[in-house]
Amino acid sequence: MESDLRSIGELARATGLGVGTLRYYDGADVLAPAHVDPQTGYRWYGPRQLADARLLARLRRVGLPLTGIRAVLGAAPGTGEAHRVVDAHLRRLEDGLADARRELSLIRTLIDQRENPMTAAPTRLRFTVPAPALAAALDAVRFAVCTDPELPVLAGVLFEVDGAALRLVATDRYRMALAEVPLPTTPGPRPGTIVPTALADALLALLPGATEAEITLGGGFVRVETGAHRIEGATPDLDYPDYRALTRLDPLHRVDIPAADLRGAVESGAAHTLPSGPGGADCTVTVLAITPDGRLAVPPADVDPTPGELRVAVNRDFLLEALAAGRPEQLVLELGGPIAPLAIRTPGRDGTFSMLMPIRLPDLVRSTE
Repeated sequence: MESDLRSIGELARATGLGVGTLRYYDGADVLAPAHVDPQTGYRWYGPRQLADARLLARLRRVGLPLTGIRAVLGAAPGTGEAHRVVDAHLRRLEDGLADARRELSLIRTLIDQRENPMTAAPTRLRFTVPAPALAAALDAVRFAVCTDPELPVLAGVLFEVDGAALRLVATDRYRMALAEVPLPTTPGPRPGTIVPTALADALLALLPGATEAEITLGGGFVRVETGAHRIEGATPDLDYPDYRALTRLDPLHRVDIPAADLRGAVESGAAHTLPSGPGGADCTVTVLAITPDGRLAVPPADVDPTPGELRVAVNRDFLLEALAAGRPEQLVLELGGPIAPLAIRTPGRDGTFSMLMPIRLPDLVRSTE
């Protein structure tokens, strides 16, 4: 038998993977040996596993996560699944490179301001946006602003100019909402500005009925003018957390559904109570399920899923608030798995979406109908 097999050492030398690495991938159910000696525990690999091991080594070099490696090696031939996993990882790498270029451009600007304070470009940025678009963006993110006084960096809406768009971001760590407003020009790089919650709410009240809004950001200051009306105030000198990595989702399922239908299913569907939700209070949980034929359901958590069914549990109140934000008529739900964030998108508004962090299904302890 051993004449047809490679020892773990031989496979390591042929692929560049260490013996310890091969043992790790065996334990992770990624590349199990064809035979394990029952007396010595020594691993032996079949002739076809050399190609799998070499592929695994390449996937490691490009930083594909363990779940992705497992999906590629386990993909059925001819389904295209392996290519989809690799293509999704390439998009994440490209997004990461774009983020790095953006940050380095901003770093150069900050270095210039630090080294040449008298000649550096003004730190304030002024631009004009359509007032209805800004109001819609604020309405889409306001629900996710943090109310925890221990987290002042999240107590507001991030205004960030990114290329030809003004991006608004809000998060309380359990959910995140993003919205974009197109800009007529592409300003240079500037640090993002955290607009405090009170100012963001005042701005929401200022915008109805206006056609344009002139925004001035930077230097610890924000001002918004709409014709004869104006609000302004100080902004905190804090660095907003890096949110971009969390937005690079790799959904397994996408479901188009009218917002009213989903809200009705959530409100009338089974609910479950956790005794220690965000902030120390009880929270009500909704379980969303994607059936093997692609339908969305709200099943009880104590009913076992059918084979091939994907489930994700989220805070029910957070979900209902996300469905109401921006008052969309149609939604696209993106689900990547039971421990991946749930993304809620509005068709035709690629830069506007919200995310809810999942809740572990085993934590559901009692049902409330």
